[in-house]
Amino acid sequence: MISYLKGQVIDIVKSTSNRLILILEVNQMGYEIQIPSRLARQVTQDAKEITQIFTHLQSREDQTILYGFASTAERDLFRQLIAVTGVGTQTAIALIDTLGLEELVQAIITCNIKTLSKPSGVGAKTAERIALELKTKLSQWRKNSGISVTSSTALPEREILEDVEMTLLALGYTNDEINQAVSALSQDELMLKNSSTEEWLRNAIAWLS
Repeated sequence: MISYLKGQVIDIVKSTSNRLILILEVNQMGYEIQIPSRLARQVTQDAKEITQIFTHLQSREDQTILYGFASTAERDLFRQLIAVTGVGTQTAIALIDTLGLEELVQAIITCNIKTLSKPSGVGAKTAERIALELKTKLSQWRKNSGISVTSSTALPEREILEDVEMTLLALGYTNDEINQAVSALSQDELMLKNSSTEEWLRNAIAWLS
């Protein structure tokens, strides 16, 4: 398994099936890596710049494909998506491309079927299956992590707290970072009265940044 590759971006080309292929040179070897368009807009072709791409290798009888992502969180979410029945690699990439990591994770956790159905080719039944299967996994992830918030006597509503914690975990933040962010935001009386999960998440990410 190749976890990541570091090298120079040589080119980004479109395949005959309209997929974006990144040519990355690593130790005088050129790797072809299929990437989301979001990543294509981020990387630059600079001889002095070294780019790190987090990868997922898929081997089939007829071909081997290397997929590339900007972060481990994005790559790991891709892996979880393709594990859902009926979700292929192109659907998973379309979800990441259309929604972005934060909005996609939030839509899964809150079972927002309308948002999950935005990408072309993702119907309501597929969106429902993604939300059902992955929300359960994220909930189990949260349980296994043993995450808890103890630094404040006042906390947001339990449902909001759980959604924010699971989303931030999926985005790669640590338990301590999440606890600190929630505790800091809980000092604000206006935030405690705010029942919007999106607002809590947006403010938590801003605080962590």
